[in-house]
Amino acid sequence: MPEFAEATIHLFGRLAKRAQVQGQGGLLNGEDPTDYNTSDPLRIWIVQVGIIIMMTQLLSLGLRKIKQPRVISEILGGILLGPTAFGRIPGFTDHIFPAASIPYLTLVANIGLCLFLFIVGLEIDASIIRRNARLSVVVSLAGILLPFGIGAAISNPLYKQFIDPSVHYPYFMLFVGVTYSITAFPVLCRILTELQLLDTTVGLIVLSAGVANDVVAWTLLALSVSLVNATSGLTALWTFLVCVAYALILLFPVKRVMLWLARKTGSTVNGPTMFYMTVVMIILWASSFFTDIVGVNAIFGAFLVGVIIPREGGLAIALTEKLEDMVAIIFLPLYFTLSGLKTDLGLLNDGPAWGFMFVLATLDFTGKFTSCTLSSRCLGFSWRESSTVGGLMSCKGLVELIVLNVGLSAGILNERVFSMFVLDALILTFLTTPIVNLLYPPERRTRPGDVQATETETPSDEDAKVVDDDQASLVAPNRHPFRRRFAVVLDTFEHMPGIMALTRLALPPAYDDSNVPSTRQPEYHIDALRLIELSQRTSAVMRSSVAEKLISTDPLLSVLKMFGEESDIPVSTSLAVVPYDEMAASVADHARRKASQLVLIPWLAPTSAGGAADHDTPPATKAESSNPFETLFGSGSNASKSAAALRSQFIRGVLSQSKTDVAIFVDTGDRAGTRGPQHILCPFFGGPDDRLALDFVVQLCANPRISATIVKATVGPVKIAELQKPTEAVLSDEGLPVTSDSIYPHQNTELRLQSDTADNVAWARYTGMEKSAVGTQLQAALSRITFEELTTPVPLQALIQRVHGFREVHRRVLVITGRSRHTTTRYEEVKMVAEKYGYASGGSFELVRKTVGDVGCALLVSGAPNAMMVMQAGVTSDSSLKWMFCQKRIYRIVATAPKPERSLDVLLANRE
Repeated sequence: MPEFAEATIHLFGRLAKRAQVQGQGGLLNGEDPTDYNTSDPLRIWIVQVGIIIMMTQLLSLGLRKIKQPRVISEILGGILLGPTAFGRIPGFTDHIFPAASIPYLTLVANIGLCLFLFIVGLEIDASIIRRNARLSVVVSLAGILLPFGIGAAISNPLYKQFIDPSVHYPYFMLFVGVTYSITAFPVLCRILTELQLLDTTVGLIVLSAGVANDVVAWTLLALSVSLVNATSGLTALWTFLVCVAYALILLFPVKRVMLWLARKTGSTVNGPTMFYMTVVMIILWASSFFTDIVGVNAIFGAFLVGVIIPREGGLAIALTEKLEDMVAIIFLPLYFTLSGLKTDLGLLNDGPAWGFMFVLATLDFTGKFTSCTLSSRCLGFSWRESSTVGGLMSCKGLVELIVLNVGLSAGILNERVFSMFVLDALILTFLTTPIVNLLYPPERRTRPGDVQATETETPSDEDAKVVDDDQASLVAPNRHPFRRRFAVVLDTFEHMPGIMALTRLALPPAYDDSNVPSTRQPEYHIDALRLIELSQRTSAVMRSSVAEKLISTDPLLSVLKMFGEESDIPVSTSLAVVPYDEMAASVADHARRKASQLVLIPWLAPTSAGGAADHDTPPATKAESSNPFETLFGSGSNASKSAAALRSQFIRGVLSQSKTDVAIFVDTGDRAGTRGPQHILCPFFGGPDDRLALDFVVQLCANPRISATIVKATVGPVKIAELQKPTEAVLSDEGLPVTSDSIYPHQNTELRLQSDTADNVAWARYTGMEKSAVGTQLQAALSRITFEELTTPVPLQALIQRVHGFREVHRRVLVITGRSRHTTTRYEEVKMVAEKYGYASGGSFELVRKTVGDVGCALLVSGAPNAMMVMQAGVTSDSSLKWMFCQKRIYRIVATAPKPERSLDVLLANRE
């Protein structure tokens, strides 16, 4: 890009030659603001930038829905604004992109390109290559050599068909080979992050190989440019050697000076200071100037400066944050538009042109895919993983476009061949995401350190064994099915007190039963997941690629680990940088991979009629709209939602997708008496969630500081009219009542009787147990529990009165209830309670009800409990047919079981 210096000189030369300033007329004077004026080029530049940004964002609006990277919309937007589409409108190009304005647009785009390559250099982390040196080198070299050879082979017929003979064939062959060899590392990072592949075995090898491939490809491009710009072979050699020497100077002495300066100014601790930023910018442009004047390209100098910036203390990420928005929003779309103005797909107007185009794309993909797949397979990866590596490494995107523009500026490529390769890059980048999703679906992905979860379903030929095992677990001493492995979701400091209180509550005191050998003492474990939202910013992608380093420095994880050490509980930590819409799925997947038995989620719920509490806005759930048109057109799923509403949406997403039991700890802010004696009220209306809450309360009462009252509530005699479905109830597509976002298949009389039987069995399991049939720990827990039965037409109001009564006796009262997912609804009574305590029928009332269910909503809006825990049994995607089959299978097993009621309870509680 020698034109970088030439454009600058040309621009200032034209400005200096103006004899006088032309009239600065305005719109009110009748002037057209889009008319190009040499004395005021800013007007047309603003119009161009506005059109470019709008085009890019509009295309991104649709492409994001199919998980395509932003670069696709930028490339496609540039092509559409060029002669391929909008350029065919009479007067469009002459009026919006006049030839005289292109130098100004080019100058700004090249400045942005240098800044972008500087950010790309910041993304390059040498430690990634060092950690996987053997794997990355093998895959990277294989992904360069074979594609380069294929590119060199196809360049011969391509040269003879389309290239002017005045162009030296070796130069053309070299450019085609480099184009085939390149993998777009920035786009690759974005795809790996959005598909949540960075922590998988495939993601680790692709990331390290992509870094190595990027470095080698830029070196090859530097060699190609030096050859093209040199007047002789000796000059090209000297140019290349000068660049190598300059790179070594930057990579060693200058890099150490930059690290020393960063530490001296405190930039590694508190982010880059103003002085350090000034030094970096001076070195950046000086380096770009030097590589440009020696005949290589200004972008190489910018790239090298990005590589030498220290990574210590997250300095590279902090620098990226200061530059990325302007580069991504303004500068890069300008560069893509300039490429689009040079791309005319109308030149592909005959059979040979389209034939060569498809051959180019096919060979480009085949070369990368085959070489990287076979090399990965030789390294020991499975065929599925190896093919995924090949599919990812075939990604092109922006980097190939830069190479093509360099070749076009140097005269190596003409516009027809340039258009072929641009379309090739667009197709291959577009195909990367669907190919990876097809070859490597989430259920097939493997991660280092995954815990293999035990299956809850059992083959029918082993049913008898299942019954025996379940009976043994119920009657054997101290073998009550307690939950001992917890998945904890962390996202903000506001939730840390609730998480600690909930975790301390779930963990029993020291196991001191002398009758049980030490080898059988229960072990508790906490799997903490730190959630960070993945935005469209490059810095978010960089954070995800260094998640291992962030785990050791993240303050929330550090606090929880210290809490685990003080409580003598092992804590394993994980960090996920994912899009907001995929956070719930990440939590569910984390619980599955870690074989967690209970997911703990905190919620600072709105507790007043004034509306949602805006302070409940963790960074993980601040779903920012990266595209302004999503908010403008209302297409964004999170547009115009309050903080508490977003949090509720996240929690409900976890509830709907998790196959693991979930507990929502509703933190009211009243934390008095958390370390002292506590009393639990557990309403039992029936259903899988209430049975789960019942079991968990029994587990908590193993702690001597905790006592409980479990109330089995039933609705007393009421009028026939009161039994009909309320008009306000929400209906599903099948016309079934929907409670708290949970939809269940229609229950006929048989299934309803089965559910009622399971409720009766669960209740009788604890109230009718003989002391000789249970272990000492369960005996102690049951001795601290009072079982009551309550029959009333208004059970929720009666429960609220009970809680108020307990508050007068106990310092701290905790309510633990199920989310009540069954076909009955208490909407009218809940609404009456909400109105009594000042809640409107909409707003925060509906928000709370959708999140914690009818029972939890009524108790929460009353302000009666100090805190509340709402539990939901794990759900799956089982169909109605599968559910009925499960019920019939249970009955078949129970028919042959010595103690059918206990087998039925266990199987129903774990039906999913």
